[in-house]
Amino acid sequence: MRKKILNLFNFLLKHLARATIRRRNPRIIGITGSVGKTSTRTAIYTVLKQAGLNVRAAGGNLNNETGFPLAILGNYNKPGGVLFLSNAILKGFFALFLPNIKYPKILILEYSADKPGDLDYLIDIARPNIAVVTAIGTVPVHVEFYKDVEQVVLEKSKLVEAVSPGGTIVLNLDDPDVVQMKGRSGVRTKTYGFDANADVQLSNFKNLTKDNIPLGASFNIRISGESVGTVIEGALGKSQAYSSGAAIAVGSIVGLTLGEMKRALSKYRGEKGRGRIIEGIKNTYIIDDTYNASPKSTQNALETLKDISAKRKVAVLGDMLELGEYSQKSHQNLAELVVSAVDILITIGKDSRLIGEQAKEKGLSPENIFHFERSLEAIDKLKEILREEDVILVKGSQSIRTEKLVKAIMKNPQEAKSLLVRQYGKWLKS
Repeated sequence: MRKKILNLFNFLLKHLARATIRRRNPRIIGITGSVGKTSTRTAIYTVLKQAGLNVRAAGGNLNNETGFPLAILGNYNKPGGVLFLSNAILKGFFALFLPNIKYPKILILEYSADKPGDLDYLIDIARPNIAVVTAIGTVPVHVEFYKDVEQVVLEKSKLVEAVSPGGTIVLNLDDPDVVQMKGRSGVRTKTYGFDANADVQLSNFKNLTKDNIPLGASFNIRISGESVGTVIEGALGKSQAYSSGAAIAVGSIVGLTLGEMKRALSKYRGEKGRGRIIEGIKNTYIIDDTYNASPKSTQNALETLKDISAKRKVAVLGDMLELGEYSQKSHQNLAELVVSAVDILITIGKDSRLIGEQAKEKGLSPENIFHFERSLEAIDKLKEILREEDVILVKGSQSIRTEKLVKAIMKNPQEAKSLLVRQYGKWLKS
């Protein structure tokens, strides 16, 4: 019964969102990829909004068959129950007939593809004028639900193929699977990345620390012969540069100058749970990367930890889920990087145990490797281990709930709602 009710709501939301797009005719910026979608969405929104454009971005994680239409209908941050959806549908319906309603000229939407056919459903609601593809990675998240990695790439490619005539696609030139999508569309292409041939070229990336305290990230951006230096405060990792590069590419398409975009980008602080720096207990520092985990994003996070200076480095790694037949090997493959990046390793879940086993074989002391089945079980040991000025990377797939660990060791847990992911509704009850 519950499923039938949800299907009815999704049917109504889909057709109401389609009607809204036809009625209001916004310019649509669509974002897809296996990693970096939300950070890229936020960076693009920051650049366009701070530059004074009339823009709205999908809130929270509104990128599936229920959330995607909600992002079109209103300024919602998360979906809700029957009463919430009923009210959203009623408001959306009546808004169709209001001539002077304030609706954004530009709409930034995430197109999620957890399984085959997901993008077809979303594209049928709203075709993008600009499509941004972030990154795929060797073993993408959700690959468990696809025949193979190539099928994941083909699914993501649908957004590129769907771009309206006269539109533009924006591709990450550093990802081979994304680059090959260029041939799937007849519209203009703009690229970004550290590759020297990128239209928006990133360079001189640095994770910033001072006296072993992590501060943020800096890098240069070059486009059309102009170059500027950029600093992102409070967040680490090359993902901050990639999100910024995509934002500069999109900003240039809609007519902003590099100067305007640099000023706007200075307001970007990264997304919750995506490399954000949080003060911890005992004068420690947490790299909060708890939103989700895939082989590529976990590798990136470990490389960030390896790159920064710190008295001691602790990594808490939860399972990377939905990898299917690739799961065990993907966890084992992290071990060599772990050994070079961390002093202490804590793993949480099932397959993450393999990281520790392989790390021990490669030289990490068994005394510095700990494993727990659930996040809450690791709290006491983590608190016991921590010393002043430790830097702690915390990362895991959503269902592992590693944000609970961050909350337990953050200096000001009363700020969890504003700093951490999944601090609402069902997540707080589970």
